[in-house]
Order: sequence, then structure tokens, then C-alpha cells
Amino acid sequence: MSTAELLDRDPREVADELVAAGSERRDWLDAFATELDQRVARSQLGRVLAVWQLSQAQAGELFGVSRQAVSKWLRSGVPAGRISAVADLAAATDLLARYLQRDRIPAVVRRPADALGGRSLVDLVAEGRTDEVLTACRTMFDVQRVHG
Repeated sequence: MSTAELLDRDPREVADELVAAGSERRDWLDAFATELDQRVARSQLGRVLAVWQLSQAQAGELFGVSRQAVSKWLRSGVPAGRISAVADLAAATDLLARYLQRDRIPAVVRRPADALGGRSLVDLVAEGRTDEVLTACRTMFDVQRVHG
């Protein structure tokens, strides 16, 4: 079966088939799931850097690692301990991209906001508070709350 044919199928069916076929190879299934998670996180990180207009050096400063570490994450995968943070930022980026013109996002993420105690979204990332970045974006674009 080609990759295109595989992608046309229901993901749940494919997962069921993989689990059934790999029931004797739990180690393979675990390795596959880990690799898939890392590849998704790697592409999410690349998108965050592009949309927020962050260099690898700037991202390294925000995550408290070197530019080389960020480069490695983009090449080889985000470490397990950072996948949640990258997922938070990716979800926040999705909201920002949905509601703002893309060229305005870098300024928005760097602008201090009263609702964030005078901090910016970038400041929150640097403090390891990526869950609050996502919460702030959800609040910012909660149309029902604003019109309710």
C-alpha cells in the first residue's frame, strides 16, 4: 500500500491494524509512537520559530539551551521533556495564525500585556510558562466571552 493510500484511510483503522499486527512487538509499537511524536513536535517547533520569527539562537535563549541544541531538536527531534512545551506553543501559534495577520504575530508575541502582568508571551516562554502562553491566547481569542 502506498503512503497516499494509507493517508486516505481512517487513522483509527490504521492504528488498530498496527496494534493488532504488532501485538507481539510492543517495543516496536512504543518506538514507532515515540518517533511519530518527535517528528510532529519537530515540525511544530519549526512552525513556531517561523511564525514568531525567532532564530535558533533566540529560541535557545527562551528554552535555556544553546542554539546548537535547538538545531538538533529541529533535526533529530524534540526531547521528551520539552514535547509538552512545544505542543503548547504550537497550539498557541495555531490560534495566533487563525486570528491575526501573520506579519503581526512577531510583534504581538513580544508586546507586554497588562493581562499578563506587564509580560509578553515571549517572556512567559522564557520563564517556562508555556501553558500560560496557550491559556493567554485562548483567552485573547475567546469570541463568545467578548460578545457574551
